[in-house]
Amino acid sequence: MACTEVFKEVELKEEEEEACTQDGTMDWHGHPAIKAKSGQWTAGTIILLNQGLATLAFFGVGVNLVLFLTRVLGQNNAAAANNVSKWTGTVYIFSLVGAFLSDSYWGRYKTCAIFQVIFVIGLVSLSLSSYIFLIRPRGCGNQEMPCGSHSGLEIALFYLSIYLVALGNGGYQPNIATFGADQFDEDDPKEGQSKVSFFSYFYLALNLGSLFSNTILGYFEDEGMWALGFWVSAASALAALVLFLVGTTRYRHFRPSGNPICRFSQVLVAATKKCSVDMPSDADSFFGVDANDSSVNGNRKILYTNEFKFLDRAAYVSTRDVDDQKRGIYNPWRLCPVTQVEEVKCILRLLPIWLCTIIYSVVFTQMASLFVEQGEAMKVTVLNLRIPPASMSSFDILSVALFIFLYRRVLDPLVGRLRKKDLRGLTELQRMGIGLVIAVLAMVSAGIVECYRLKHANKDCIHCEGSSSLSIFWQVPQYAFIGASEVFMYVGQLEFFNAQTPDGLKSFGSALCMTSISLGNYVSSLLVTMVMKISTEDHMPGWIPGNLNKGHLDRFYFLLAGLTTIDLVVYIACARWYKCIKLEGKPEENDEKGRFKV
Repeated sequence: MACTEVFKEVELKEEEEEACTQDGTMDWHGHPAIKAKSGQWTAGTIILLNQGLATLAFFGVGVNLVLFLTRVLGQNNAAAANNVSKWTGTVYIFSLVGAFLSDSYWGRYKTCAIFQVIFVIGLVSLSLSSYIFLIRPRGCGNQEMPCGSHSGLEIALFYLSIYLVALGNGGYQPNIATFGADQFDEDDPKEGQSKVSFFSYFYLALNLGSLFSNTILGYFEDEGMWALGFWVSAASALAALVLFLVGTTRYRHFRPSGNPICRFSQVLVAATKKCSVDMPSDADSFFGVDANDSSVNGNRKILYTNEFKFLDRAAYVSTRDVDDQKRGIYNPWRLCPVTQVEEVKCILRLLPIWLCTIIYSVVFTQMASLFVEQGEAMKVTVLNLRIPPASMSSFDILSVALFIFLYRRVLDPLVGRLRKKDLRGLTELQRMGIGLVIAVLAMVSAGIVECYRLKHANKDCIHCEGSSSLSIFWQVPQYAFIGASEVFMYVGQLEFFNAQTPDGLKSFGSALCMTSISLGNYVSSLLVTMVMKISTEDHMPGWIPGNLNKGHLDRFYFLLAGLTTIDLVVYIACARWYKCIKLEGKPEENDEKGRFKV
């Protein structure tokens, strides 16, 4: 009897070890992934370390880029802020390229590897061009000695390098987040919880990676050692690539689902062709509703929803479609399964929420441009030690780390207990709304600090670095508010878009987060240009002149606070309207989760 129980335990253990994932992931050889031998936190930890190193490399360039443009290339404050916004925006525009290639053809692993190689090449090129051509005379580029003039070819090589960095990081970033989430089977209760936690740890790794850039590298670059900073970034990016390749055999993979543009076009064309057809009142007769295998390219089936009814025509089986089926003919440009139609509906439902996140990204991007310029015009010395203005963003990182801990360990369990019936805590939509509220506080805080900075400023200065007696540490609250808002907005966004996009568009979901940041940078650049054009009429210096002591940067911050408040009102309306994706087997969870409860 005892022997029988032992044998049963051994057999059960062997079955658990050989059990495959339920979400359809594959291993390196293309076989169904075995849970015990792939993915989970072993692969997840490798990806988190990779993300930390890659972020260190990226922010080693990005965090002080505005100062590099002003000190080394001789650009003025407004032009430098605009160029940084455009470059950062381009980084995130390239995320759409990476997401498209990943979801359609290459898969996430191959896409991540290729774009990381481009990232390394861009950083090496930037390091070489800066050391050989741009930093002349040697030691220039600090707060005391600007660099000399440069030829058009040298400037072109610089921009080619930083835009290679933008392409490499942009194409890699949305895929690595989704690839990390792929390592956890959401159909397994334990791994599903780990998948939710992964996004918080991912964002924490991102911020910890940038902490080194904002402090140590930021200090060296501020002292004029730009080439050293760029070489360290290149080495970090190379280490990240090697580490990523080391975990190759451990990763889980989803097969690419083919060109989504083609699938979307088929739905729109098929619906348009049947625009004059009388539609039935119920969906029982739609193509793919009752079929056992009506998914798209092997992905999970999406259940029918009664929104955007015009698109339902693409799934309506007309008399002509019946005749075609009898002859063994299937035309995807005339008839599409319900799951394919619901893919389009899912994206259309996401768009209003996504648009509402753009203004938040305008607020976020000030941390890399105007916050730095504001800090440079404040008192930056403490006990004869100079604090690099860009290093103040370390308070943003510390705030992110603190609030991730507080949210995961304190706030989320507390809200779950208060709700009693719903132990999940705040929904992603609610957290994003909280992020917008905190963003308003960040801009109000920055505006108040600027008002006091101006009161203590020498307005007749020529070189205005440190021209105000107000300490740079008065910027701490605005950085802390931005960090707190990121935990609610950007982590919530990552979880929301990953959960609400169809299986074949997961990288696209992460790219939506990054594209929001991209458009936020472009909108920021447009706002700065418009504000400067309007505020410089009648020969006035404008709100953001080269000498901030003669401007009104505070008014720009208060303008952003007002725009974010309006955006919050619109967001709440969109969030209350939103309905979540309904996957087969999980309709009741999605019905409840999609509602924005105030």
